Amino acid sequence: MKIARKSPELLILLMTVGSAISWAVWLNLLNNFAIDEIDFTGAEMGILQSLREVPGFLAFTVIFVLAFIREQKLAYISLALLGGGVILTGFVETNMTFYLATIVMSIGFHYFETINGSLTLQWIEKDKTAEFLGRVIATRSAASIIAFSLVWVLFEQFQVAYMWLYLIGGGVSIAVVLFCWQHFSLFPEKVVQTKKIILRKRYWLYYALQFMSGARRQIFVVFAGFLMVEKFDFTVAEISLLLLANAAVNIVVAPKIGRLIHKFGERKALIFEYVGLTFIFAGYAFVESSYLAVFLYIADHLFFSIAIALKTYFQKIADPADIASSAGVSFTINHIAAVFIPVAFGLIWLYSPSLVFLAGAGMAVISLLLAFNMPASPSAGNEVLLGKFA
Repeated sequence: MKIARKSPELLILLMTVGSAISWAVWLNLLNNFAIDEIDFTGAEMGILQSLREVPGFLAFTVIFVLAFIREQKLAYISLALLGGGVILTGFVETNMTFYLATIVMSIGFHYFETINGSLTLQWIEKDKTAEFLGRVIATRSAASIIAFSLVWVLFEQFQVAYMWLYLIGGGVSIAVVLFCWQHFSLFPEKVVQTKKIILRKRYWLYYALQFMSGARRQIFVVFAGFLMVEKFDFTVAEISLLLLANAAVNIVVAPKIGRLIHKFGERKALIFEYVGLTFIFAGYAFVESSYLAVFLYIADHLFFSIAIALKTYFQKIADPADIASSAGVSFTINHIAAVFIPVAFGLIWLYSPSLVFLAGAGMAVISLLLAFNMPASPSAGNEVLLGKFA
């Protein structure tokens, strides 16, 4: 294990595998489990998704926890909590217990994603970050393929109960934590991180794009999969195959996206992303073909992968000591809209699903206008074209 003990890159990738498998199992089963076992409608799904996002909204509290525990150890604890919440989901029988298990899972997920993102920006050199993040997405996709395939085989071919699928999915994260805790050294901090909440005026464009990203992503996460099940009657097996195909495409494309961002820059990459997402959300609003819906779903995932550019943009403009604190703050900003959008739009869904996706298209347009304010070569002191602060 000597090589592993010296490789923060390998640690990040291993933890990504654990997180991805547990999350993929939970996500794969969510809509079918909610409809088949708990009798959810769009309204209840909106409530559950809003509750799931509350820990993301509170991600800024991670900076207070870091006053008592190192980031690397907190990443382990958070990943274990994610796995534990997935396991608990397999035992729920009512709306309330489903909500509670989801909150446990979500606390672990959002704390882990916050810390994992912070450690990546601290440990990986700036000129390698975009490509490495592409590798992270590809690794997550490969792990997801394993999870989706497992769900498809066990559920479709062997009729394994939901409880056992959740138990296996959550158990993987816990096993990864035990392995990493035992076999990896604690890596030193390159720069001592600020242990307080940081909000800087010069980061305003990053904050605005994070807010819009969170609002826009909720439309996809909450309602795109639900559309597949409710409108096109996708089964667990079909959802598994859809997610499997999506992950397979990401394995090939995501590393290339990272290299292209490094080559063309964050501004061009984000403009391209937001133009594409505008058309994709408009497509969701009017789609009547399940085949076209599948195409939109896969394209949606690919365009969201370009969000790597937002992370590398911040790495280039940020004070290195601000990264841990800003990771929590940005995650909170990203999730402000996530607290109310699932509930509010769940009610809108009952009236018109098309309006939900047209709102998503409008959010993509706003993001596009903001992206035009990003410099071609961002750096500290050159964060925006207009609206600079001393």
